[in-house]
Amino acid sequence: MGPRIGPAQMPEKETKATMGTEDTPGGKASPDAQDSRPSVFHSIKLFVLCHSLLQLAQLMISGYLKSSISTVEKRFGLSSQTSGLLAAFNEVGNTALIVFVSYFGSRVHRPRLIGCGAVLVALAGLLMTLPHFISEPYRYDHTSPEDMPQDFKVSLCLPTTSAPTPDPSNGSCSSYTEARHLTVVGIMFMAQTLLGVGGVPIQPFGISYIDDFAHNSNSPLYLGILFAVTTMGPGMAYGLGGLMLRLYVDIDRMPEGGISLTTKDPRWVGAWWLGFLISAGLVALAATPYFFFPREMPKEKHELHFRRKVLAVASSPVSKGKDPVSEQSPGESPKKQDGLAEVAPDLTVIQFIKVFPRVLLRTLRHPIFLLVVLSQVCVSSMVAGMAIFLPKFLERQFSVTASHANLLIGCLSFPLAIVGMVVGGALVKRLHLGPMRCSILCLLGALFCLLLGLPLFFMGCPTHQIAGILHQPTQPGPGLFPGCMKPCSCPSDDFNPVCDPSTHVEYITPCHAGCRSRVAQEALDKSQVFYTNCSCVVGGGPLPAGSCDSACSHLVLPFMLLVSLGAALACVTHTPSVMLILRGVKKEDKTLALGIQFMLMRVLAWMPSPVIHGSAIDTTCVHWAQRCGHRAVCRYYNHDLLRNRFIGLQFFFKTGSLVCFALVLAILRQQDKEAGTKATTCSSGLEQQLLLSGPEKKPEDSRV
Repeated sequence: MGPRIGPAQMPEKETKATMGTEDTPGGKASPDAQDSRPSVFHSIKLFVLCHSLLQLAQLMISGYLKSSISTVEKRFGLSSQTSGLLAAFNEVGNTALIVFVSYFGSRVHRPRLIGCGAVLVALAGLLMTLPHFISEPYRYDHTSPEDMPQDFKVSLCLPTTSAPTPDPSNGSCSSYTEARHLTVVGIMFMAQTLLGVGGVPIQPFGISYIDDFAHNSNSPLYLGILFAVTTMGPGMAYGLGGLMLRLYVDIDRMPEGGISLTTKDPRWVGAWWLGFLISAGLVALAATPYFFFPREMPKEKHELHFRRKVLAVASSPVSKGKDPVSEQSPGESPKKQDGLAEVAPDLTVIQFIKVFPRVLLRTLRHPIFLLVVLSQVCVSSMVAGMAIFLPKFLERQFSVTASHANLLIGCLSFPLAIVGMVVGGALVKRLHLGPMRCSILCLLGALFCLLLGLPLFFMGCPTHQIAGILHQPTQPGPGLFPGCMKPCSCPSDDFNPVCDPSTHVEYITPCHAGCRSRVAQEALDKSQVFYTNCSCVVGGGPLPAGSCDSACSHLVLPFMLLVSLGAALACVTHTPSVMLILRGVKKEDKTLALGIQFMLMRVLAWMPSPVIHGSAIDTTCVHWAQRCGHRAVCRYYNHDLLRNRFIGLQFFFKTGSLVCFALVLAILRQQDKEAGTKATTCSSGLEQQLLLSGPEKKPEDSRV
């Protein structure tokens, strides 16, 4: 009973379109009226350029959180499960509205709606930076008083610190502080939701607008350029994260005495908010032209010049092979009118909502469609977990900085993934692969991706020996000096790690090592801090500030090469799996089948996968930071457990994808056998009929 949105509005569209086209090209209009109209925005080439830049900026702002997720955890005391849920909230608003966007189609002013969505994305990016400006400056040593330099005396072994140490921690647990923390986290969740809502109309409306008003032969080229440019967005997001995280978080409000941290210090927090600010500005700039594009523009009349040259060089059979497609399209339109894709414009919103579940169930009954979508869900779950938590995994496992981890991912993983996607599409086109061979290609890609993941279980670093947490009693440390920490009264929630280079044992604070003095040495533009007179260390020190260096950080490059090659092989299966979906459903259901596939991947993969990976990472934590009696961010992980569970989840999803493609291949072979038996039975029945009718016809033949 809702308002009818469809054929009733089409005459208005046509009259507006004809009025717009008749005013500009005709010589009857006045030159002032002709000059006042910005004819440059009636070019579909300009729209392709603007849309490529907009989607690039949008993917940068949506992918930037993934590059700085570990930094946000440290800054606001979040567990990996909470940060995974934060990253997944980007998909909540998107999934809730994508079905209605596919319904409205071309009934709205698409460029203007794209511009409004982009403005909402930019506002969401600005909202993500708000927690930085409303929070207090970052204090990497929470036990030092406000009027004292951080980690100056409080982290040392001083008997006088026994009484005043509980005061700052009690003060930090006030109801106001807790409410402010919840407000900050709530703002980030709201910003991620708005980011997903704003991104809903950008891609589908842009693609349909290009396809409607571009020349028929130019449309695939324009869409290929669009996808090629936008796939660089996530890689640029990681590159931007690698640059921004080298800067200190409070670069806009540095303390007077400066800071004594380096990027290798586990307490270092980079300027995570600055990347959101830059990306939001780029999105706002890219959104401006969309408010000047018309609702409908004249369809492009001419083919691109260099494309005509290519077709002129090509042989005539190629052009002949393309003609039947254009000739068949008018003939297929009556058949498609029976399907929902053509009936949808005549439906009201309420009728569309009632019909959609029936079409969903009808589409899910196809075994090929269901299995291919499940395999893509497995691949997407793997990609979602890797994209969000791989930087953190590299930081913890190989002791690299956050900026270095992001640069490795942006320079290796994403370019190879793009190459894999292009190779998959080229193989399908060049070899003219049918459904059977497409399933074989997908099966081989999943198999080799699985095999490349096996060595990752054995490429990692052992867990640091941490005094009081993970410490071998055979090595020197507090075990040899039982009373070395008794007079120190060390604060329980302090975190200022120091390393004993002789034994490779790490202490949570200098106080836990019994250190009573601190020395700062200036070297070039950096200052190195050492702690001396340490009663729990053989020789008394000096102990350098910061965590112990990893002995196997050289393995990070081979690890990333294997991960990137596996990502490339997984992306090879993308195009042939889409072809399996298109050829596995009815013609009238192809459009909605792709929409259902997109929705199921978001609901079953991109939303739950970050939470699953975050929960698995949290189970490997051996030392939590405490915030007002509750655990906050994890400070130390068991590296072996972290590697086995993180890589094990990837192995599980790769195995699921391999099994689904194997079942698809088995079903296609069974269908081929059934088709072959039907053909043989039909031919044998025809032969029997000929044999039976043969003796009766022989006399007639002899007479002839």
